[in-house]
Amino acid sequence: MTTLSYPPKPSPGDRVAVLSPSSGLPGLLPLPYELGLRRLREEYGLEPVEYPATRTMGATPRQRADDLHAAFADPDVKAVFASIGGDDQITVVPLLDRELIRANPKPFFGMSDNTNLLALLRESGIVGFHGGTVMVELGRPGAMHPQTAESLRAALFTPGEYELRPAERWRDMDRDWADPATFDAEPETRPGTGWTWLNADRLVEGRTWGGCLEIVGWMLMAGRGVARDLSEYDGGVLFLETSEELPSGEEVFRTLRNMGERGLLGRFSALLMGRPKTWSFERPHTPEEAAAYATEQREAVTRAMRAYAPEAVVVFDVDLGHTDPHVVIPYGGLVRVDGPARRITVTY
Repeated sequence: MTTLSYPPKPSPGDRVAVLSPSSGLPGLLPLPYELGLRRLREEYGLEPVEYPATRTMGATPRQRADDLHAAFADPDVKAVFASIGGDDQITVVPLLDRELIRANPKPFFGMSDNTNLLALLRESGIVGFHGGTVMVELGRPGAMHPQTAESLRAALFTPGEYELRPAERWRDMDRDWADPATFDAEPETRPGTGWTWLNADRLVEGRTWGGCLEIVGWMLMAGRGVARDLSEYDGGVLFLETSEELPSGEEVFRTLRNMGERGLLGRFSALLMGRPKTWSFERPHTPEEAAAYATEQREAVTRAMRAYAPEAVVVFDVDLGHTDPHVVIPYGGLVRVDGPARRITVTY
């Protein structure tokens, strides 16, 4: 059984690394990136430090691994932020020096393709933080969503418990990051819809594993990110979310089904399912199409859970994914899912 511990937290005034372990999009789309850097300085009091591949599109896996090693090895750097996700971080993971990282534990913030690194940190005994990317959460036009900002601040600076709450307002429609006008005002949001619970007759407290469902599937195909002894996850809290690629309900079901056939899905006593992103530039769904997509995904998840983890507590539409706001989830950290009270509490 892996012994997991929370790394020391930074303090205002500290230096923090900003890296691109997946895609060097800061070089192509500097507006949300520079805005995110400014907020790290002005709103959180941290001093971001960039590395050679941070703004480099097409950086090799070795270059990105070297940046990660430099950031974790530097005693003056107190936390590490991913600029954004991507789609090939899985090629970086085999190059990483796990002993170096284990000897220099630091809070790492990232999501989407950064599921790879979060899983590696968990395997190394280090709790990571799913959320807080520079270009997405910190670089939100107009202002950070209040729930995102509050959650990130707590995860950065405050040890202990933090209670999540359903979003009062949310969105999943994006605007063009290359257009300066995008950043003149906050994006339009819509009223929150609350959480939906299944099997909410018990309380579950356990350590988390999961992340972006598509990336989880890739990791499992590559034989990475999951413990050899699946009892590692017994009684734990699985959390999953889907990306802007909008996987079909059938694809979501098949991934979960295959996790079930591996004997993994049934190990968890609770699932937090992120609110699905239902709109993308490639698939600009109408409100009716978006609602149908979300319903299809919920039905697919329910079908898989009933087949492989019928007693697990399931909570739908938690704001932990590619939608806005995005609350930070401790990866490998403790989460309490209280069905009777309809409350979710994380430990940062």
